[in-house]
Amino acid sequence: TQLFFLLRLFNVLMFYQVWLLSALDAVKVSPLIDKVGDHKDFKKLLRTRTNVLVLYTKTATSGDSHLKLLSDVAQTVKGQGTIAWVNCGDSEGRKLCKKVKVDPSSKQGGIELLHYKDGTFHTEYNRPTTIKSMVAFLKDPSVIYIFNIIFFVPILSLTSLVVLLMFVAGCGVCKRMQPIFQKAATEAKGQFVLAGMNVHPSEFDGLKQEYSVKGYPTFCYFEKGKFLFHYENYGATAKDITDWLKNPQPPQPKTPEVPWSEMDSAVFHLTDDTFDSFLEDHPAALVMFYAPWCGHCKKMKPEYDEAAEILNKDADGPGVLAAVDTTVHKALGERFKISGFPTVKYFEKGEERYTLPHLRTKNMIVEYMHNPQAPPPPELSWEDKPSSVSHLGSEDFREALKKKKHALVMFYAPWCPHCKNAVPHFTTAAELFKEDRKIVYAAVDCTKGQNHEVCKQEGVEGYPTFNHYNYGKFVERYNGDRGVSVTNIH
Repeated sequence: TQLFFLLRLFNVLMFYQVWLLSALDAVKVSPLIDKVGDHKDFKKLLRTRTNVLVLYTKTATSGDSHLKLLSDVAQTVKGQGTIAWVNCGDSEGRKLCKKVKVDPSSKQGGIELLHYKDGTFHTEYNRPTTIKSMVAFLKDPSVIYIFNIIFFVPILSLTSLVVLLMFVAGCGVCKRMQPIFQKAATEAKGQFVLAGMNVHPSEFDGLKQEYSVKGYPTFCYFEKGKFLFHYENYGATAKDITDWLKNPQPPQPKTPEVPWSEMDSAVFHLTDDTFDSFLEDHPAALVMFYAPWCGHCKKMKPEYDEAAEILNKDADGPGVLAAVDTTVHKALGERFKISGFPTVKYFEKGEERYTLPHLRTKNMIVEYMHNPQAPPPPELSWEDKPSSVSHLGSEDFREALKKKKHALVMFYAPWCPHCKNAVPHFTTAAELFKEDRKIVYAAVDCTKGQNHEVCKQEGVEGYPTFNHYNYGKFVERYNGDRGVSVTNIH
């Protein structure tokens, strides 16, 4: 019995020895990484080193993968930059993190990477977590990123150099522009300051209004802290930017787009004043209600023009094609309750007969005019189907989100195949949380009414786009699984 007990004890000790060794190996830190816990040591580090990248972790192990990567980075940038680590999970590190107001537990993966330059905070590291990217950043962290409105005015006014500031959101164009802007910053180093600021969260709404930020990215040019004009229509390469900075000019006027009604087209263009008389003279007419900014209208326009070439020039044809710009002739838009674009309606002897959402190509239009008939009954829209999803529009979007601790919003277009695939999963997820008053699953149809403005402001560039909000403030873009796992927002 004693022998059996000793063998059991030996096995247990061996197990813990193996576990301890593996645990120690997991958190083994390169001697080139400065482990900091005391606030005085941290301040000394920033005083004596001019280029410091600090990894803050929630626990001793939450940054393991980053520490291994940063060990290689530290080796490569030795003498040019410093890597430091602060564990916010131990008693000493917790005090330090509290003093510098860093909370990695609120970040994905429980880690946060911040850069300090010349003794003060410079920017959050938000580039790819690869050796190549981190080394390039530490060798030349040229772009200043502003993450708090408190630093906005000082950064603009405390430099004698001119500043080109790029306002961004989590948009695809912004991401593609960042390496170009970084390259321009490197080339302009010592002559100009290039800075970036993510103004997507609602707390920056005032700033966006002040500097006319209506889309992303938006570039603003400052001299001695004073905004002069936007950088617009001068090219999107690093050379274009640096060349412009040497001789900054106000935005070039865009070549105005010629209205469809002024183009050489066989389509009859109607107004508030001519609409009724036109229908009296043409007993069978197909009318396309459109908006000039609408992408789907632009796509349909050449098809409609080609169909009009056939129908409108045939004196014995079955009917004619006409169009109405409802952004100009608003009375007609209101009269026929136009809420999305394009909307195609068939009129017979001056009376509206059918709305035809399926007519989009030349052949379909021509065929229909030869045999006009009622369209198949429309499928109920997602919004009209009973569900636990909250459907929001431009009038209630912000107010509704302010009341919820967590909101996952799906920005979509009804015609989008990927959106259609995501709808049942999103609806199921909403059903699971319908009793929780702090959580809402919401949807915005970007093609409906003025919703396109909300979608533009929220950085929507494709469908579906999922954004996570906390009491109305943007948190992050959801890029995970579109199945029922979208329930994981709490």
